[in-house]
Amino acid sequence: MPEVFIDGKRFEYEGDQRLLQFIQDQGMEVPFFCYHPSMSAPANCRQCLVKVGQPVKDRETGEYELDDDGERVIRWFPKLQTSCNTMISDGMVVLTQETDDLVKRAQKDNLEFILINHPLDCPICDQAGECPLQIQTYKYGPEGSRFEVKKVHKPKRVQLGPRVILDAERCINCTRCVRFTDEISETHQLTITSRGDKNYPTTAPGMEFDDAYSLNTVDICPVGALTSADFRFRARVWEMNQTPSIDITNAKGTNIDLWTRDNLVLRITPRYNEAVNDHWMPDEGREAYRLFNENRISKPLQKLDEGQTKSSWNNAFATVTEQLEDVSKDDVLLIGSSHASVEENYMLSKFASILGYNAPVFCSHIEDGKGDGFLLTDDVAPNANGCRLLGFDEVTGDELSKSASSAKVILLLNDHVVDRGVIDKDHLNNSFVINFATNHTETTKIADLVIPITCVAEHAASYVNIDGRIQRTHPAKETKYTNRRLDFEMNEGRLDRYGTNFDNWVTEENKVDCLPFWIVINKISEEMGLDDFTYQSGREIMDEISSSVTPFGGVSYAKMDEESGIVIQKEKQTV
Repeated sequence: MPEVFIDGKRFEYEGDQRLLQFIQDQGMEVPFFCYHPSMSAPANCRQCLVKVGQPVKDRETGEYELDDDGERVIRWFPKLQTSCNTMISDGMVVLTQETDDLVKRAQKDNLEFILINHPLDCPICDQAGECPLQIQTYKYGPEGSRFEVKKVHKPKRVQLGPRVILDAERCINCTRCVRFTDEISETHQLTITSRGDKNYPTTAPGMEFDDAYSLNTVDICPVGALTSADFRFRARVWEMNQTPSIDITNAKGTNIDLWTRDNLVLRITPRYNEAVNDHWMPDEGREAYRLFNENRISKPLQKLDEGQTKSSWNNAFATVTEQLEDVSKDDVLLIGSSHASVEENYMLSKFASILGYNAPVFCSHIEDGKGDGFLLTDDVAPNANGCRLLGFDEVTGDELSKSASSAKVILLLNDHVVDRGVIDKDHLNNSFVINFATNHTETTKIADLVIPITCVAEHAASYVNIDGRIQRTHPAKETKYTNRRLDFEMNEGRLDRYGTNFDNWVTEENKVDCLPFWIVINKISEEMGLDDFTYQSGREIMDEISSSVTPFGGVSYAKMDEESGIVIQKEKQTV
């Protein structure tokens, strides 16, 4: 087995590996700025310098030459090497800043050069608190600056595109952003202009940075040169809770983190999952923070003569019971949703089964031409495969319209069928429509009863993506009836590991008056005199699904967490 020695420790390796990545994989550290594991390694920043040597072999015998102490004779490279683009070779000896003073001094001097023209605006920079330059300056850099003349000035507050703003003075020319548009999104919209200490990234004259993945450049920028127009100056990263979740704006199931403060989602960033999205996510998924914060339904709404008015929860549950008791079982239409989770659709299905209604149906949400072969898909719903695996009948818009026209009571689970043109509102005129929804839409406006349910940012639930991989979410926001300190599913992670785990801001107006759909079904069934529904969490429901629905056999939240999702459907759906 090939071996490499790093700071006196022996490691074995397989295949071709970059030295810097291998060092990181061993839990060790070498500072760097320009390197990214999913892109090429240009060695621009020169920060990842290490001392590298090879043992000397006798040309005739092939044996290693030994010194007087019986140790291998090492022939050191004449200069320090950039570890990001140095490939490991058998017997290689490496010294990092931890064991070699020359390496330590080189990294310190390099940081001093980088900081010569860098503005001292950490107190107002969005990157502060998660800035590699800031962190590495504290760990490896000089204690002060010897540079006493005026710094170079470059363009500031440049709107490169609709979502990205450039502060060129902060740029250290790592070229990560340019390489992203060249190698990952392949739009080639960014390039480096000017020369020497005056260069910075920009677009071609007259062009804008409207790449569908543009905000990934903000994520990978190692300083505050590129910032998000939406998130700019809104919060400090150490003030927010970071909660793992998945993107619900299409069927890819991109892994994300939700960043919340004062019970509002302030930004969404990608979370690494090699099997799904690598390090990236589309900009469209980041804009979902508006769905979680704005236009939310809070408290039940009931249609009266003068329009919809707020109602009590008890009255809402009683109204559902009255409507269902007054009609025959065949006059009730249950519409599931590819926008709702596996657990929510299962609860609707079980409710129908116990009461003897026809099984729920669903209509997939396809936008032809939306997919790009990368992280955007034609299917703009996160859980169509979940509905299929639960055994729901997939119907067309015409079929759904026909069923809706003849139904007397419709239970609609969080699918904006009127907004997306699946059903014309005239088809609902003769039905009592009960809509379980998260946000106000044209569909909710025409409903006779609207019951607010939790969104993906407020519950733990699972979704099956386009590749048949089931993944789950964690609640990031509190509702009127939950508390981060009491809900063990709620994440307490913050970048400020030595501060409080919780927000110092508590604004009750930011908590939506809604319930998880399974709690709503519990209450309705209780009102109807049924004792089959006592579920308190998505985890409990998934355990039942795992034991009763064949495709989900062996699935659990614990297993999903351990394996970053589980492939339960081998054949990929074509969308």
